[in-house]
Amino acid sequence: MRAVWSFWSKPFRAYYAPIWGTSRNHALAWVASVQSAAQHYPDTMLVTDSAGARLLVDRLGLQFSEVSTCLDGFQEHDPGWWVLGKLVAYGMQTVPFVHIDSDVFLWKRLPADLDSAAVLAQHPEFYGPDQTIYRTEDVERAFAETGGILPIEWRWARANSDGLIADNCGIVGGCDVAFLRHFAATALELIERPENAAGWSQHPNKWPFVYIVEQFMLSACVGYHQFHPGSAFKGVRARYLFRSWDEARDPREAEQRGFTHLMGWSKRVPAIMHRLSERVRKEWPEFFWRCERQSNWLPGS
Repeated sequence: MRAVWSFWSKPFRAYYAPIWGTSRNHALAWVASVQSAAQHYPDTMLVTDSAGARLLVDRLGLQFSEVSTCLDGFQEHDPGWWVLGKLVAYGMQTVPFVHIDSDVFLWKRLPADLDSAAVLAQHPEFYGPDQTIYRTEDVERAFAETGGILPIEWRWARANSDGLIADNCGIVGGCDVAFLRHFAATALELIERPENAAGWSQHPNKWPFVYIVEQFMLSACVGYHQFHPGSAFKGVRARYLFRSWDEARDPREAEQRGFTHLMGWSKRVPAIMHRLSERVRKEWPEFFWRCERQSNWLPGS
């Protein structure tokens, strides 16, 4: 199985660099993410742009089996759609893979049932009808007013559940590469289809809709194709590292699986980042000192 990372520098500069607190935290996380996973999955790939390659490969010195700078072609896109880089990376794959977010560390290899799964993800998310995290109604309303077109998988999922199910994509991938490419293409089309432009324009801030496009759409695609009798992917199923949000956030469960995900603002908690710094210093000292020597890790600097 190939380990894949993606980094589109434009939304990093525009939006989420401050989440890390310091550029040093960001650099340390990249070292831990790549180096920990590469011990178990030596076939590695980075999907990025030229600025990202200079940052991660030239300056930090991370080594990958393959580096693609195809995200140079997305510099005119709205950086609010930061998930575009991930979707492009999924759609490029031709062999079984696991895409790993840069705030995820695999201290152990994934369990065998995930390594062989058609689709794998971090954990499922279950929400009742009153949930407000995934604002599907806002999208449906805007598209109805402007002639936007929703994928059949979206419409099936919404018609067959009173609530909402999503798949957390801290890690995502699997062995059914054709299905994963279909999912990625469907999600990208939802963003980029010309008929949808007017609907999306009603929501200039794309941040609340990113997780719909990726995590809800993955669950919807699995659900629809699993049961649709005419689908080329009939019977596809997803497996998960954790059974729920609560299990994923349980330190004992995470330690047992050898898995860390620095969710949200935990990326800038001093005690957490100190532990990460010490781990990198002890296990990968050559990278640690490269992180220490760099004062500005913004791409293009």
